[in-house]
Amino acid sequence: MRHFNAFFVYLLITSLAFFSSCADDGKPSLRGVFDHEDSRDVNYDLYNIQAEGELIVLTLYGPDTYFEFRGEDFGNQFRLAQNYAKEIGASVRVNICRTQHEMLEKLAKGEGDLIAYDMPVDSLNTEVVFCGQKQLSAFLDSLAIVEHDKSIRTNGNVAWVVRKSSPMLAQRLNQWMADNKDRFFDISQPQIRQPNQKRSTAYVSDEYFPDIPYFSDYPGNGYQSSRRSSSNNDYNYPSSTTNYNSSFNRKGLISFYDDLFIRYASSSGVDWRLLAAIAYNESAFNPNATSRMGAMGLMQLMPSTARQYGAANPYDSEQSVRASAKLIASLMSHYSNVPDISERINFMLAAYNAGPGHVDDARRLAEKRGKDKNVWKDNVDEYVLYMSNPDCYNDPVVRHGYFRGGETYNYVNYVRSDWERFKRK
Repeated sequence: MRHFNAFFVYLLITSLAFFSSCADDGKPSLRGVFDHEDSRDVNYDLYNIQAEGELIVLTLYGPDTYFEFRGEDFGNQFRLAQNYAKEIGASVRVNICRTQHEMLEKLAKGEGDLIAYDMPVDSLNTEVVFCGQKQLSAFLDSLAIVEHDKSIRTNGNVAWVVRKSSPMLAQRLNQWMADNKDRFFDISQPQIRQPNQKRSTAYVSDEYFPDIPYFSDYPGNGYQSSRRSSSNNDYNYPSSTTNYNSSFNRKGLISFYDDLFIRYASSSGVDWRLLAAIAYNESAFNPNATSRMGAMGLMQLMPSTARQYGAANPYDSEQSVRASAKLIASLMSHYSNVPDISERINFMLAAYNAGPGHVDDARRLAEKRGKDKNVWKDNVDEYVLYMSNPDCYNDPVVRHGYFRGGETYNYVNYVRSDWERFKRK
């Protein structure tokens, strides 16, 4: 028996070694969001999901369904599904599909428990249960008015979908939607962490930026600099006032934070004035800024990014700049295969704004359509602009789906322009 156990262990180890050697370049293989083939029994119901602790949600990429931004998950309907999963004691795993037909197929095969997407109600489909039609339709119609987006309108004829063989899940979902319909707006919005710091009276050098308003006057929009005009008020500001530490306020410097930019420029691998230009476009040198997407502090770090790069308090200016420098160094390394350093900086800036996954998608799409994936202007930037178009974000080479590419396109141009201006001073 002892010899059998030893042989079994040997066989297991050699098998693992064999399969590990098959990985490309020794790197772990990563399954894409479209590659999940896990299936459950088609009679899988609420009590099974609760026992497993995971709700598998089928959906499509889109601005109001599900999208990724800087490593975080967003989307109004995704947030609703996430909240419902929490209610039943489960986490959410998202299974992204390409079409409505694919979602229905995967639901039927047990590859998902719930379609969290505004599916048109089909009374002839007797294999599924349409849940929350009244509540979801009312919510999305209201959202269309708030966001001035007619494409969201439903005409009262959409719902989420559950298999007919999961009656307890359907019943609980219908009850949850009825009980929480008045809270859908609050539930579907990102949970924003507010800074503890108090408001500072000014953050920039008057010599460089005489036209910049004080903190309370910033229009802001979270993707572009607060100095850019925007109809969206994307920042949440603290209410009290105090004088900020004036040790950085030296005549002739770009901002109060130049000492930090200079200190951490070497670890970032870029010019310190580029760090300053990024901070200016991210927060207008406001260490207390919080965007409606949840980005925080001087360098506008998302929660997961702040944790990854060691910023325990993203509203602490030094922690923010230090973590940002590490992120920038990582992104520069990620694009090390781009031969021209200036082009590499363009891709780094785009990835800082949108996340490297989306930028890599645009590069693949550009290459597929005959453009140079290593050149930003008039090549990859054109496809960044198209990434809010379903024809582009549903292309097979696109792995990370929808994002608002117009903002990333502008962001790169704005940062480059400010960096050049800072270098001339």
